[in-house]
Amino acid sequence: AAARRGGPRRAWAENILDYFLRSNRIKTRDGAEITWYHAANKKSQMEEAIKSAVHMVEADILLRDDKGGNRDPIMVHPPETDSDNTLQEWLKEIVKTNKGIKLDFKSLEAVRPSLELLEHVKLRLRRPVWINADILPGPNGNDAVVDAKGFLDTVTSFFPDVTLSLGWSTGWHPGKHNNGKDGKYNTYNYIKIGYFCCLTHSHVLRKLLGQIAWALFQVGLLPDLQQVWFVDWNSGTFPEEK
Repeated sequence: AAARRGGPRRAWAENILDYFLRSNRIKTRDGAEITWYHAANKKSQMEEAIKSAVHMVEADILLRDDKGGNRDPIMVHPPETDSDNTLQEWLKEIVKTNKGIKLDFKSLEAVRPSLELLEHVKLRLRRPVWINADILPGPNGNDAVVDAKGFLDTVTSFFPDVTLSLGWSTGWHPGKHNNGKDGKYNTYNYIKIGYFCCLTHSHVLRKLLGQIAWALFQVGLLPDLQQVWFVDWNSGTFPEEK
């Protein structure tokens, strides 16, 4: 059934700038006005994010794997493997706020059970919802990425209109020696992820700060750029674990 105007599907697919501008929470259509709280995983971090004035809250998801067979989705970033906060508890508190969310999946097996929980609260989430995974190795990145086809097929089967945030894994570090050309984004990086964007009509690419040749975009390596946004994690420390 089609969602009502203003319902979750419309908000989830809407340009984040349009949403917050329409909600009078930013003054101009400028991405620099959007504020984030990253890695709001532990309950203390989640509570701090909720009390803050940020527009968007980002958190990371894995499946808990304990000896008792508990496989609940939990809020944690590798290399940590356990948390005091489950996704179910996290969503219960976040839906009480007016903040958008970005869920970063660190394993494919966590995606389906997490989306099932998200399905239960979707009517209370009439705001931006981004679903993220690193699906390709980037500069100095490794192959420990989430399977692209499995991730995209699962997410779009649940929420075909959700904003997908597709990223690269990376090992690029500012101020340190980076392995030659492997320390930079290259043409292949953009062509490959552009292919997945075209397949899924994905709206967001997550880009870590690096040495990027913007000319690549000007010559059309990523078609229909009006539908593609780039997000830089720009912080005082290297954000590869965010």
